[in-house]
This record gives sequence, C-alpha cells and structure tokens, in this order.
Amino acid sequence: QGEKEANMGMHTYEVIGRGQPKFGATKPQLYRMRLFAPNEVVAKSRFWYFLSQIKKVKKTTGEVISVKEIFERKPLTVKNYGIFLRYDSRSGTHNMYKEFR
Repeated sequence: QGEKEANMGMHTYEVIGRGQPKFGATKPQLYRMRLFAPNEVVAKSRFWYFLSQIKKVKKTTGEVISVKEIFERKPLTVKNYGIFLRYDSRSGTHNMYKEFR
C-alpha cells in the first residue's frame, strides 16, 4: 500500500503533437507542451485540451508525435513555485498570489 501511494504523485511530461498532414499543408506545425499529470494517458488528454483552446487543432484531426517523462536534474534541492491569479467578482477585481515549496 505504501508503494502505491508513492507512485500516485504528479509527474512532468513533454508532449509533442501536430495536426494531420492535409492536401495543402504537407508539413504541419509541431506543438510542444510541458504538462503535470499522474500518467501518460492523462498528459496526452491535457495536451489536446489545452491545444484545442489555443489553436484550431482537435484530437480527431491531430496526432501525438512523442510523450516522454521529464525528470528533475537536482531532485534534492528545494524549489519555490508561485501562482498569480486574477478574477472578477460582483464586488470588483481581485488579485491573488500563492507560493508552494
């Protein structure tokens, strides 16, 4: 049970994909994303989710070129991550900042 809990963490994946070659464009542009996901299947799913929001490419009209896990170069060093968030509510605009270590 302890081993299963240790493997359930998030991993970093690099997913490279593109739209399928069409009659006019024989070499479509490649898109690369670095994603956090628990496994490769979820990483590919998130890739198509974000790519469809940014570009006019869907999973049905595209293909994944490669998926590889990215490992940390120095896993024993402490890293700080910060997230800025801005949202509008009924009372106005709010800014938030959260740091994770």
